[in-house]
Amino acid sequence: MNVLRINGLTKRYGRITAVDELSLEVEQGMAYGILGPNGSGKTTTLGMVLDITHPDSGSFEWFEGQYGRDARRHVGALLETPNFYPYLNAIDNLVIVAHIKQVKAPRFEELLKLVNLYERRTSKFRTYSLGMKQRLAIASAMVGDPEVLIFDEPTNGLDPQGIAEIRNTLQRIAETGKTIIMASHILDEVEKVCSHVAIIKNGHLLASGTVGAIISDDFLVEIAAEDMPGLQAAFKTDNRIKKAELQDNGILLLHLENETLAAAINEWAFSKGHTLSHLRIVKKSLEAEFLEITANQ
Repeated sequence: MNVLRINGLTKRYGRITAVDELSLEVEQGMAYGILGPNGSGKTTTLGMVLDITHPDSGSFEWFEGQYGRDARRHVGALLETPNFYPYLNAIDNLVIVAHIKQVKAPRFEELLKLVNLYERRTSKFRTYSLGMKQRLAIASAMVGDPEVLIFDEPTNGLDPQGIAEIRNTLQRIAETGKTIIMASHILDEVEKVCSHVAIIKNGHLLASGTVGAIISDDFLVEIAAEDMPGLQAAFKTDNRIKKAELQDNGILLLHLENETLAAAINEWAFSKGHTLSHLRIVKKSLEAEFLEITANQ
């Protein structure tokens, strides 16, 4: 089932088009990452589907319309810096959240265990680190057991330990079967958490699909030798090589269809009259693919 369908969504601020005819589909159970540099329209998109911002054109639909106007009750969201009462502890703050949401039987202890705050449940909010505050905000978004959770830049401003804690928390939530929609420019974190990704820039959708599909399937190898022009020319004419690109750092990047042993590549080069001074198998990351896609637009 599609939990969210976006069709041609557009939002303008004067002469600036923040989101331009964006169309996306998020299926139930997905951990869906919306990637883009700052100012790409991620937050504006989330604001529109949460009825915070009104679109100029286009439409969106939650849960294929099955909840009608009550669809928003089935969505939990964290869009801004968490704001709780500093003199209250985690439980008391969540009690207030449950009252606002009109949730009659919230499972506070279960939520705090999920976000790894159970041991600090009676500590005042003001004693929490920034990462702990963010994890309490995630717990508050889950009050009422929503089917979909939306997070906008959930690791923004955190130190490496805090980022790792949030990432682990989101992974645990995804394992429960919840649908997660996460907007971020921190590509490594999205790659580790999300199963699907959409890349946007200037409000335009550039690419979407599974993380595995967005990342190139090519097997990448870096090589170098004393005669780099000759090395590139030799491998460009080799039918086993899809592409041989000379990088700015002077390294030749080979694109191969199939995984190949380093020893075989070294043997190929030697048979062409080149002794390699550098040989490294490369795993192409989502970050590299993201930068490549956005650079070409």
